[in-house]
Amino acid sequence: RELARAGVLVGFCGGGGTPLFSATERDTDILWFSPQSEYRPTAYLQAWVRFWFDDEQRLQAAQDIQHTRLNQIRRHWLHRRLRDQGFGVDDARLETLLQQAEQQIDKASDVNDLLISEARLTKQLFRLAVVTTGYGEFTRAKRGGGTDPANRFLDHGNYLAYGLGATACWVLGLPHGLAVLHGKTRRGGLVFDAADLIKDALILPQAFLSAMAGHEESEFRQACIGALTQAGALDTIIDVLKAIAHRQGEATG
Repeated sequence: RELARAGVLVGFCGGGGTPLFSATERDTDILWFSPQSEYRPTAYLQAWVRFWFDDEQRLQAAQDIQHTRLNQIRRHWLHRRLRDQGFGVDDARLETLLQQAEQQIDKASDVNDLLISEARLTKQLFRLAVVTTGYGEFTRAKRGGGTDPANRFLDHGNYLAYGLGATACWVLGLPHGLAVLHGKTRRGGLVFDAADLIKDALILPQAFLSAMAGHEESEFRQACIGALTQAGALDTIIDVLKAIAHRQGEATG
């Protein structure tokens, strides 16, 4: 009763715990039992839908998420924790990339411009991580098709970020379909928006560090969980979504 009242999902999983599916079929790896209490917060949803149907307001919300994403990358990539682990990134190069991305975000006329800017920066961050760790040849595989350690760890770690994004949306009572960047009709779009806030900042560098260290999946997973916990990643996502709901909702109202 207390778990249901708190909105806690109780689940059983295998295969390292990812990807996370919500299912009750016996032939799936993961079974989730949803709490029966459907009493979710309403204030954030009401504020969110107040601006969501306005294209300009929705674009501003997406820009807010992307700016926070850059700030998180700047904060964590230059943190002593990563440097002590051997991720001594070129400060000047990173700052140049982030400043260019900030300009592109501000100039974006629609979400497609933002998506292009997001993808461009991610590719640049991959290259910077490869150079920083000395990983060698790297190409980001699509749809989980990579077999090299970095690609496998990125897939694994990104699902952890998606899990935090989904948790934040659940806590705030925001439906996953009310995305501001990753498509209005894409399933789980708001989860991907939320995960963007911390995914490149925390998962990306750890994937290359663990790949170079020869970690097993369990070691990488624990390293990610430790980094996400230490950084207060879930609190960050919740706070940003709450701030967007209040700011954009009030501006529309």
